[in-house]
Amino acid sequence: MNIFELVGLIVILYFLANIILWIVLDADIQLSFKERFGQPISSLRGQVVWITGASSGIGKYLAIVLAKNGVKVALSARRENELKLVQQQCLAASNGLLSDNDVLVLPIDMLDFKSHDKCLKIVLEHFGSLDILVNNAGRSQRASWESIDIEVDREMFELNVFSVINLSRLVLRYFMEAKKGQGHLAVTSSGAGITAVPFSGSYLGAKHALHGYFKGLVVEVPSIDVTLFCPGPIATNFLEEAFTGNPNEKVGQSTAGDKRRMTAERCAELFAVALSNKVKLAWVGLFPVNILLYLSQYYPNVTMLIYKLLGPDRLKKIREGKSN
Repeated sequence: MNIFELVGLIVILYFLANIILWIVLDADIQLSFKERFGQPISSLRGQVVWITGASSGIGKYLAIVLAKNGVKVALSARRENELKLVQQQCLAASNGLLSDNDVLVLPIDMLDFKSHDKCLKIVLEHFGSLDILVNNAGRSQRASWESIDIEVDREMFELNVFSVINLSRLVLRYFMEAKKGQGHLAVTSSGAGITAVPFSGSYLGAKHALHGYFKGLVVEVPSIDVTLFCPGPIATNFLEEAFTGNPNEKVGQSTAGDKRRMTAERCAELFAVALSNKVKLAWVGLFPVNILLYLSQYYPNVTMLIYKLLGPDRLKKIREGKSN
């Protein structure tokens, strides 16, 4: 075997190994490697993490995972009663690592931009510092592209983009001034921030916009850590609150029958790994989501050909975690 044949064989084996990993793993290869060999979640012990959208779903379970590892958390969402329940779950999960004062309940309406600065001051007064902001609040959408009222686009961007950017800028200023340019901003994005998905035009646009904003920040202020965490189908109640194409309307749909969804607990565990290892871009999901996100990231032309062959209805089933 000459050198060219050897190189060719190595390349073929490399791609075959990647394809196998794309199929069997529930996260991208980098994140899966970090989970096994990187910094443990416990390396964040003693740090302060502020999580928005913490009353349910990914935000709730992320708070519990962090608390289990001795991380102090500020829990924010609109529903104070739900936050108090999460607070109790966090304290129980910490198994004595945290006291009542280490889990702050801080109700917030993300659309009330004027309250953001006040809430940040409360977090800082309570804990004395802030290490990581996790922007998890937001809503999904289900609607055909041509049927979406422009007011829905505006509402989507107000919540999923502008509220995130406004709060993140306030926290960034704190990082720059009080922590000498050190700090960590994280965003719960979506597989829709990496690839195209059908029947969610406003949501798709909003998630791509977030990636543009935060990728710009990475280049502009490299000392700040940024994590864009992109889940595929997750077993949460997100569709109940999702936008449609009409203003003041919700999908109100359960995901109970969607079998190909990752659990929120597993998603949160992987999110915590991404935070502890300061991963810039990570995605998670069950097959075939992982392989489609890989192709979208590195082989966009191939992806569009596959999407054309699959068709929008089949893509919708994959996106919704349907088994058939």
